[in-house]
Amino acid sequence: MDRNLKHNLLRLYVLKVSHWFMLVMPIVVLFYQANGLNVSQLFILQSIYSLSIVLLEIPSGYFADVLGRKNTIVAGAILGFLGFSIYSLSYGFWGFLVAEVILGFGQSMISGADSALLYDSLVDANQQDKYIKHEGRMTSAGNFAEALAGVLGGLLAALSLRYPYYGQTLIAFAAIPAAITLVEPKTDLHRMELGWKQIIDVVKFSLLHNIRLRWNILISSVVGASTLTMAWFVQPWLIRAQTPVELFGTIWTILNLLVGVAALYAYRIELRLGRFNTILGIILFLFLGFVGSAIFTHYWALSFIVIFYLARGIATPMLKDSINRIAPAHMRATILSVRNFLIRIIFSAWGPFYGWVTDRWSLTHALILAGTIFILVTAVLLYLLVKVERRS
Repeated sequence: MDRNLKHNLLRLYVLKVSHWFMLVMPIVVLFYQANGLNVSQLFILQSIYSLSIVLLEIPSGYFADVLGRKNTIVAGAILGFLGFSIYSLSYGFWGFLVAEVILGFGQSMISGADSALLYDSLVDANQQDKYIKHEGRMTSAGNFAEALAGVLGGLLAALSLRYPYYGQTLIAFAAIPAAITLVEPKTDLHRMELGWKQIIDVVKFSLLHNIRLRWNILISSVVGASTLTMAWFVQPWLIRAQTPVELFGTIWTILNLLVGVAALYAYRIELRLGRFNTILGIILFLFLGFVGSAIFTHYWALSFIVIFYLARGIATPMLKDSINRIAPAHMRATILSVRNFLIRIIFSAWGPFYGWVTDRWSLTHALILAGTIFILVTAVLLYLLVKVERRS
């Protein structure tokens, strides 16, 4: 294996693990409740987090294309450490809001740049055909890390709901040296000029001029926003099922292990079923996960959430690969940031709405509504994508 590729792969794994080793996720809803927040405020915070990502999402991808993937990743790692430091010292909605904004800025600096750096490192080594395999492994590593963190986070939370946040701050710090020691790919040296016009031109190219790229980005964005939505529904679902607190970490661990396993086999599944059939299967399983978990409330109904998470594991590397295959190298990070931008915009629009529906009516109504909107939108987008693919 090429030396620089091996070097970057190791550090990208560290960055992925530090980003996904989320000690706080299994107990975050309980933490919010302990600090006086309700479900609507939970979704408002996550919507603000998404909007803060949106503010810098496309510019940060553009900065990665212009100033270098490494530099933007380093900035993102520092902001991530700062955000969790503030979180661990805050005790109410407004402190959490400040932390979420900073974490959103940090996430926007990394998202897109990391996948672009991976792809370009593979191009340098003439191994770009292995992208979906490596992206799948990194997605898997991230979910395995989140699974392990679920157990540890649950144990720490048994002592104090604040301990997972202290630990998360230390983990976020580990990303900084990993980012600083990344090596810029040679492909990344051919950069765009600095200017807002160039950013607008890339957005136009992604969503207007290249129709095939447009529908791939939109499908990936809607799927991404829907999986993000379900991630925030899981804990309210467990609370509705009167799940003991000590089981939250274990269940969260199992779900993320399943995502990791599915991501490992994503490229094999696509090779066997084909790209269209794989996308169709992902959409149907995600829809089944929403509706099944809405209708049934017993513990065995966790199987519908399991189905959802398996589909999520396959979706992430495969849909990113679909975009990378079409995106020109010199604007790849910006195009991936357009995708992430749309994910956050979509989630910011419907997340607080679903939270309001949950508080106003019930979790069942919110899940059924989320599933219905998802299947209708993705059906239209998939039809338009197939129509374009048949022309080319």
